[in-house]
Amino acid sequence: MAGETQITIVGNLVDDVELRFTPAGAAVARFRVASTPRRFNKTTNEWEDGEPLFLTCSVWRQAAENVAESLARGVRVIVQGRLKQRSYEDREGVKRTVYELDVDEVGPTLARATAKVTKNPAGGGNRGGTPTDDPWAGAKPAPTQQQGGGWSTTPPAQQQTAAQGAGTDEPPF
Repeated sequence: MAGETQITIVGNLVDDVELRFTPAGAAVARFRVASTPRRFNKTTNEWEDGEPLFLTCSVWRQAAENVAESLARGVRVIVQGRLKQRSYEDREGVKRTVYELDVDEVGPTLARATAKVTKNPAGGGNRGGTPTDDPWAGAKPAPTQQQGGGWSTTPPAQQQTAAQGAGTDEPPF
């Protein structure tokens, strides 16, 4: 979309990826990236860390499931997406502003690591109903209490069909 701020950030995952599903069945993954600039100080002849930048990132649909399966806390990643600013008022009535990243692309950096890439079947997943070697296929998530927006960690196949119709593309976080 025109006028959106596109950025690329390189940093480390601060937490494990959190995967959830909308009532309509769309997967959304949330993770935080910390990017700390390093500069060489010629006076002291040493490297110095700058102020870290922490960004909360959201990625949707099949990419969300791929991220949740592939990345974990501490992994160094490259993330590209659209920077969003959101303002709100906290419980004490203080106005706050946060910056978040709607992720278009994400992957591990290969500067100090290796990765094995496995392509998903065409169409973005197993739609034929045949078994796969997906380790998440038989996993049962812990029961959660759905909050006001109806978000859940329960996969769409296990959600009530009545809740399937009402969903948005707003992050459940």
